Amino acid sequence: MSVDIPEPVSQPGIAERAIDTATDVSRTIGEVAGGLHAAVDRLTAAIEEARKPGKPLSTVAAITREAPLASLFVAFLFGVAIARRR
Repeated sequence: MSVDIPEPVSQPGIAERAIDTATDVSRTIGEVAGGLHAAVDRLTAAIEEARKPGKPLSTVAAITREAPLASLFVAFLFGVAIARRR
């Protein structure tokens, strides 16, 4: 009578699991970095577009150059109004 003894199933060791986890984390970081890079590119393009003559940031910059204290006062009042709403 012969008894078949199954061979032990090889399970990944701690080192293999650590390498797999590090690889997964590396991929995730790469994906997040790619997403952030794309978002920064879109934001940079939007700011460059808004700085063109006649656009909002161009107008705000011109007003700020002409009357810096008045602009600071308006910004302060705007901040106070936003803070009181919360």
